[in-house]
Amino acid sequence: MKPHHRFWPARLPHAITVPDTSLWDNLETSARRYPNKTALVFLGTQLTYAQLRSKAERLAAFLQSLGVQKGDRIVLDMQNCPQLVIAHFAILRANAVVVPVNPMNRAEELKHYITDPDARIAITTGDLAPELAKANEGVPEAQRLQHLIVTQFTDAFDTQVCGDDAPADSWRDWLFTQYPLPELVGGRTHAWNHALDTQAPLGALLVGKDDLAVLPYTSGTTGLPKGCMHPHRSIMHNTISSAIWGNGTHENVGLLVVPMFHITGMTSVMHSGIYMGCTLVLMPRWERELAGRLISKWKVTHWTNIPTMVIDLLASPNFDKFNLQSLVHIGGGGAAMPQAVAQRLLELYGLRYSEGYGLTETAAPSHNNPPDAPKQQCLGIPFMSTDARVVDPETLKEVPQGESGEIVIHGPEVFDGYWKRADATEAAFFELEGKRFFRSGDLGRVDEDGYFFITDRLKRMINASGFKVWPAEVEALMFKHPAIQEACIISTQDSYRGETVKAVVVLRASHKGQVSEADIIAWCRDNMAIYKAPTQVQFVDTLPKSGSGKVMWRMLQEAEATKT
Repeated sequence: MKPHHRFWPARLPHAITVPDTSLWDNLETSARRYPNKTALVFLGTQLTYAQLRSKAERLAAFLQSLGVQKGDRIVLDMQNCPQLVIAHFAILRANAVVVPVNPMNRAEELKHYITDPDARIAITTGDLAPELAKANEGVPEAQRLQHLIVTQFTDAFDTQVCGDDAPADSWRDWLFTQYPLPELVGGRTHAWNHALDTQAPLGALLVGKDDLAVLPYTSGTTGLPKGCMHPHRSIMHNTISSAIWGNGTHENVGLLVVPMFHITGMTSVMHSGIYMGCTLVLMPRWERELAGRLISKWKVTHWTNIPTMVIDLLASPNFDKFNLQSLVHIGGGGAAMPQAVAQRLLELYGLRYSEGYGLTETAAPSHNNPPDAPKQQCLGIPFMSTDARVVDPETLKEVPQGESGEIVIHGPEVFDGYWKRADATEAAFFELEGKRFFRSGDLGRVDEDGYFFITDRLKRMINASGFKVWPAEVEALMFKHPAIQEACIISTQDSYRGETVKAVVVLRASHKGQVSEADIIAWCRDNMAIYKAPTQVQFVDTLPKSGSGKVMWRMLQEAEATKT
């Protein structure tokens, strides 16, 4: 018995057996069991499990008619909507691999998601299609996309929607617009409804637990984002474990507002919900008034989120009008939940906020707080089937309880390695007591009860409202600005996001006095995902450098910390 087993959720096993089946089989099974049950709710429109399976099969057949073979990678670039779920499962049914992309990425960033996974097909929404088409123009001809499948948001809901399900007025232009299909240089663009109307035959399901299923990308301290190779079995483990951990059943009603391009929304909410056969109420992005109305109307029972969403909802002037009594489980991660907010949830609704911890490399949770015994501002205990330790980052020897070191993880949810990056894969793993452990890059400690706490980060990373921002990636994009000679990205405190992005910039002599801080911020917002874009810019004459010429970012970071 480990110390944390004393707090293990009652009647749950410490480990589970992962099925030999594919992730597609989860949808197939739920559709056979509950064909007429509502699978998805989107702006008032309901989609049953039978309809979800049928649409996914039609799209899978269309993909195969385009020449998709087992193991091919397909880019999926969307905000939360039913089409994302349909496309995700269609790709799996076509025996292919989902490459989920953050829809906030701009053309310059998207080039890498086309070329690195050798993708020939992308599926997106009308508002994002021009960015993918623009990115495609900028990659070498031999690596370009051959097909772009484009859906409109209105393909999934009734534009006459009103009442509690209606979107915010500020969203109407974005959601209701019929965007023209862009031209794809060297390829073809297909309308979503045309793709689903295909009469092409559907080939056999060929993939199993060990085949590659998802290739989500994660950034790091240097270079471009790296693809994390997740076979069906690693996603399947956390799909089932997440369902079990929260005492989930097919009667769950989940609010799905965390983005499904992100590993948490994809695995612990979407896949887990489909596996159980529950109902998922989708939000395309966060908006507190709509969230409050949806929880109230659809009697949401389970809500996975990032703490800033809860903070925002509790601050709504209409909060007293919402009925949140249906909630039985609430939790999330990405940032620490303030103790005062967690206490308010407990006092108002008897809800204990369960924080979790995980990485793209671990298919979301490697740690989670037991729902009935959570500790506040804590990562939780090692998840089902998981062995987690704290080691000295230099010697890789386990440190005594209470001492700080690097959190390392062994378990069936851990990815197989980085796509095309054998060097990075080798550096990310080591052997301890005959087990292959993944190095998280996060520093933490374990208390006397076996609960893990973050103390610092080995990796140079900024956490802005749960979104990970990797300075090296932002710097590489900023160097494309003609006025920037050098740039160093650091974090600074923010009252809402916790941390936010600050750029320390050296301008070229030819541009000094010609470019303002606001100009740099505006350019960044046009050329990178909004959460990566600096919210503050500081001009300096030089950046501090070591004897080898490396920018001493830590010195700038420490100086910033003394200001706050």
